[in-house]
Amino acid sequence: MLSRAPALSLYVHIPWCVQKCPYCDFNSHGLKQALPEQPYIKALLDDLDDDLARFPHLRQQPLLSIFIGGGTPSLLSAEAIANLLTGVAERLRFSLDIEITMEANPGTAEAERFAGYYQAGVNRLSIGVQSFQSQHLSKLGRIHSGDEAIRAFEFAQQAGFKRINLDLMHGLPQQSLAQAMADLEQAFALGPSHLSWYQLTIEANTAFASRPPKLPNEDLLWDIYQQGQLQLQQAGYQQYEVSAYCRDGDRAVHNLNYWRFGDYLGIGCGAHGKITDLNSQQLYRTEKVKHPKGYLEPERPFLFKQWTVEQQDLAFEFFLNRLRLFEDIPKADFCELSGLPLSTIEQPIKQAKRQGLLEESEQHWQVTKKGRLFLNDLLTCFTD
Repeated sequence: MLSRAPALSLYVHIPWCVQKCPYCDFNSHGLKQALPEQPYIKALLDDLDDDLARFPHLRQQPLLSIFIGGGTPSLLSAEAIANLLTGVAERLRFSLDIEITMEANPGTAEAERFAGYYQAGVNRLSIGVQSFQSQHLSKLGRIHSGDEAIRAFEFAQQAGFKRINLDLMHGLPQQSLAQAMADLEQAFALGPSHLSWYQLTIEANTAFASRPPKLPNEDLLWDIYQQGQLQLQQAGYQQYEVSAYCRDGDRAVHNLNYWRFGDYLGIGCGAHGKITDLNSQQLYRTEKVKHPKGYLEPERPFLFKQWTVEQQDLAFEFFLNRLRLFEDIPKADFCELSGLPLSTIEQPIKQAKRQGLLEESEQHWQVTKKGRLFLNDLLTCFTD
């Protein structure tokens, strides 16, 4: 049975961007008119009220983290972010060391707001750089330059942010090994506490899917990955997740909670949530209305869909998240957070061990080096 309430986080989705990037499959919409700041902040807090009415037990849990993502949250004013965080604090109990992350784009006009975001309570910034090189930024549809990305990082430091993540992509259209390493070297020169470094993939329902760019071949992608791993290690960045690297133990608390099968409320257009209810012994998933127009429509419910995770899907959902982490997986976590006995996954575990993808001790499982490289094959073990 479900015997432990997971840690609780909050995800807030801001759906607008200046323009839609051709690789992006997130719920984002090009901003065609003035940003409806005040109505949207009110809707977000009303949305949260509705969630807490459905799950009143969450009012008693300390909030571990908040992540304001998008879209481009840094289109919002510092005053709007302050109003949002004040409203959340009136409804939920913040943990003493709560992590509050906000995504930002490197445009100079937005970077100048960083001091206001910091004063509003944001204590971690994630800057969407993707590349420092103009030819690659242009192909990715990004509207900032490499110099603006550097200035945005400097603005963040001047504003007081000590915890800064830089998002970088590799395997970009017509990217060479030297160019990929140059992006990493520029990031190292800035010295962020955290790096997200991941390969560009072509997702369905994107502009790149309908007009695919020429990407590096498999051999070059492997060379970029191997050389990048070496460079990151030498620069003092520890890999703790498939695409996440940190210095001095500065791991992303919010993302760790996702990957450790924690709970999270999701408010805003298209936001998803996962909530465990020990009283009903059910694990719920929620999804909100996706389009801003519908989300802001008076009298329309914010909730688009809510469903119970079926028992036969619980093991896969647990491992889908947990296997991304480069840390031991306590067997107790599986039992307490999924409500399932170990006997339900005896065969998948044996299969994964036979294939050399997983190792096992009395109290833990651990993904092998081979398992990290063939994560999809490892996950397949838990789908039957």
